[in-house]
Amino acid sequence: MLLMISTVGPVGKWKAMARPSLPSSLDSTLPGISREVLSVSMEPKYQCQQCKDILRKPFQAQCGHRFCVFCFKQLTSSGPIPCEACRAEGIFEETVSVLNIEVAFPDNAARREIDSLPAKCPNEGCSWSGTLKEYEAQHEGRCDFERIKCEACQALILSSEKDRHNERECEARTLNCKYCKVTFNFKEIKAHDEICQKFPMQCKDCGKKKIPREKFQEHIKSCAKSKSACQFREIGCRAVVDNSKQQDHEQTSVMEHMRLLLSVLSSLRLPAGDWQDDSGLGLYRGPEDAPPVGAHAVNHNAGRGGSPGVQQKVSALENIVCVLNREVERSALTLEALSRQHRLDQEKIENLANKVRQLERILTTRDLQLAESEQSLRELQFCTYDGVFIWKIADFSRRRQDAVGGRAPAMFSPAFYSSKYGYKMCLRLYLNGDGTGRGTHLSLFFVVMRGKYDALLKWPFSQKVTLMLLDQNNREHIIDAFRPDVSSTSFQRPISEMNIASGCPLFCPLSKLAGKSSYLRDDTIFIKAIVDLTGL
Repeated sequence: MLLMISTVGPVGKWKAMARPSLPSSLDSTLPGISREVLSVSMEPKYQCQQCKDILRKPFQAQCGHRFCVFCFKQLTSSGPIPCEACRAEGIFEETVSVLNIEVAFPDNAARREIDSLPAKCPNEGCSWSGTLKEYEAQHEGRCDFERIKCEACQALILSSEKDRHNERECEARTLNCKYCKVTFNFKEIKAHDEICQKFPMQCKDCGKKKIPREKFQEHIKSCAKSKSACQFREIGCRAVVDNSKQQDHEQTSVMEHMRLLLSVLSSLRLPAGDWQDDSGLGLYRGPEDAPPVGAHAVNHNAGRGGSPGVQQKVSALENIVCVLNREVERSALTLEALSRQHRLDQEKIENLANKVRQLERILTTRDLQLAESEQSLRELQFCTYDGVFIWKIADFSRRRQDAVGGRAPAMFSPAFYSSKYGYKMCLRLYLNGDGTGRGTHLSLFFVVMRGKYDALLKWPFSQKVTLMLLDQNNREHIIDAFRPDVSSTSFQRPISEMNIASGCPLFCPLSKLAGKSSYLRDDTIFIKAIVDLTGL
C-alpha cells in the first residue's frame, strides 16, 4: 500500500480549509455602489479592493484590506487565496496576506461611516438626495429615471416606462393576431395582415364591414351592389350591372341577346369552300347540303328552304328561342313571387312599426311615472311637517357661477309642510340676487305651493315667516321675518302648481360670504325657514 504525501503549498492548505456560510443579514447579490452616487469625492478607505466602487456591506480581511461582501464571496468561492492588493502595495506577507472567509469579519465601523455619506441619484432628471443608507434602502433599483436595457430589442429605456415599452413600443415584442390568434413578431404585423384569412375587410360596393378575407370572394359574388358582366358576354353583350339587377337586365334584353346569338351562329364558318352562302336566309350550309350543279337554279327558284341542312339550322334556332322563352316565363313567375313576398314583408314591417310606436308610447308613460315617483321620493326624503325647514346648499361656488352666467339664476328647495295635512311651501333662492339685489345680495323668497288638502285650510295664508342664513359658528345668524300681505295673490289659495314668490330681495350681502366667512364653510351654506303655527 502506497502512501501519497501531499506537497501542496500554503495556498493549497488554505483551499483545504472549510468555508463557512455568511449570515443572511450580511449576504448580498450586488457588487459595490457606483462612485457617481456620492455627492463628495470618495476617500480610498471606502473603496472595494476588487470592484473599485464604494464598499457595500464591507468585509475586512486579516490583512486589513476591505472588500464588498459580494466581491469577497466571489474571490473566496474556491477557498482562501492570496491578497492581490497586498502584492500591489508591496506589503505581501505569506501568513497574513490571505483572503479567508473564516477569519475575515464584517467591518461595521466602516459600514456606519459609509452609510452616513451624502448621496444623490446618478440618473439624469432625478432630483433625489440623501445618505448612502437611504439610497440603498429606498431609492436604488426603484428610480423612475433609471435607464435599463430591454431584453428583447436591447434599447435603453426608463424604468418607469418598461411596461409601456414592452406592451406598445418594443420592436421585438411578440403579438397574437386578434383575428386568427397566430403568434408573430411586431415587425411582421403588416405582412401578416396581408395574408391573415380572418382579417376583416370591407366591401367597397355595399359598404359592409368585418368580412373575413376567406369569405370575401364569396361575398363579392353574392353582393347585391357588386357589379358583374352579363352572362351573355361570350356572345357580345357588354353590359356590366349590379348583381341584384342581373335578372332585370336579362328580362329586358331578351331580344338583344337573341340577335347577338343569331349573329354568332351566322358568323360560324368552316374553312373556305366548306360552306356556301344561302342568301335567302343569311345562313351557311355545308357541301353535303349543296344541290347538283345543274339543278342549282331550279332549287333556288323552287324554294330556298328545301335543303335538309338549312332545315336543321332553322330547327336549332327555334330550339334556342324556345329555351329563351321558357327562361323569360320562369323569370316572370319568379318576379311575381318576389312581388307577393315583398307585399307580405311590407305588411309585416308596418305591423312591427305600429307595435314599436305603441311600445314607445308605453315607455314614455312609464318614464313620466318614474320621474313623478322619483320626485315624490325626493320630497319625502327632505320634507318636514312642523313648519321648520333647514335647506343645505352644497357646491356653492359652482352654483353661484351658474347664476352669474345666467345658466341657473334661481333654485328651489324641496317642499315642506306646516303639518301632515297643512300648507305646502318651499323656498326660492337667487345666488346672484334678483331685482334690487342683483349682483350685490342673496335674494331669498317664500313660496306657497298647491297641496292635496288646500280645501280644508284657512285662506289667505297669514302665518308669520322667518328666514335665516345660519352662522356655522352658531354666533350671529342673518334673520329676516315678515307677515304675509293677505291681499297679495302670493298668499291666496294656489290655482297653479305654485304662487308668485314673496320675500327678501336684499336678504344677505354677498360680501358676507367672501373670504373666510362663518356662513360659508366647506363650500356649503345652510338656510332655515320657520313658519309660525300660532292659530292653526
